[in-house]
Amino acid sequence: MTKIKDSIAWVTGASSGIGEAVVYELIKKGAKVVISARRREVLEEVRAKSAKPENIMILPLDLAEIKTFDSKVAEVLAHFGRIDLLFNNGGISQRGMALETDLSVDRKIMEIDYFGTIALTKAVAPHMVNQNAGHFVVTSSLVGKFGSPWRSSYAAAKHALHGFFDSLRTELHDHNIKVTMICPGFIKTDVSVNALGSDGQPTGEMDNAQANGMTAHECAKRIISAVEKDTLETVIGGNERFGVLLKRLFPRLFAKMILKRNVR
Repeated sequence: MTKIKDSIAWVTGASSGIGEAVVYELIKKGAKVVISARRREVLEEVRAKSAKPENIMILPLDLAEIKTFDSKVAEVLAHFGRIDLLFNNGGISQRGMALETDLSVDRKIMEIDYFGTIALTKAVAPHMVNQNAGHFVVTSSLVGKFGSPWRSSYAAAKHALHGFFDSLRTELHDHNIKVTMICPGFIKTDVSVNALGSDGQPTGEMDNAQANGMTAHECAKRIISAVEKDTLETVIGGNERFGVLLKRLFPRLFAKMILKRNVR
């Protein structure tokens, strides 16, 4: 079982949505938290709203700036002395038909959601190996388990994360390092508003399914519960989460149903 109280947890994508909600849950549980996203001013607002702002370290970070990661890790270690949990939550989504999406958009999503995530993990992992303990928590998605319209690049990046972290789990097992994959469905955040369209610009539109989804607060509570139980992988959301099982057991039926499903 992973103990949250008195742990040092680092959360990327902490400025809003699921990441922000996870920060508040970690603070409630007694953790000290490093919060990262690109904009310091928004991170300042998150810290101010937390129950114990004195237990939060602000560390601006851009997942596209991989060369900065070693120095960022060094800053955390200088401040807290160790890293017990890394919540790989930062990333960007997509809304656009595959054949209409410029290849630069595909590359950008893969660079941030996949390469940025594994690069930060590789920067943190040696320190967890040295302390013979640690836990990586990775925010994937239901589309990390199956593809859906308008999200081809996003689904590809999330599928890639599963392959990497399933492998990493086996390699670091003897060092008492754990991996928990989180697969949210429709969570009420601005992920679709900030998603890149076919031209690489944010869509600025809220998906209907997203608007009516589970709250980020409830999602965060379930994430922390899964982490405490050392769950390997968990699916979070409403009825959409049953798509994972349906695809596994009845793939042809699932393929027909996804054609009719309103995922926007």
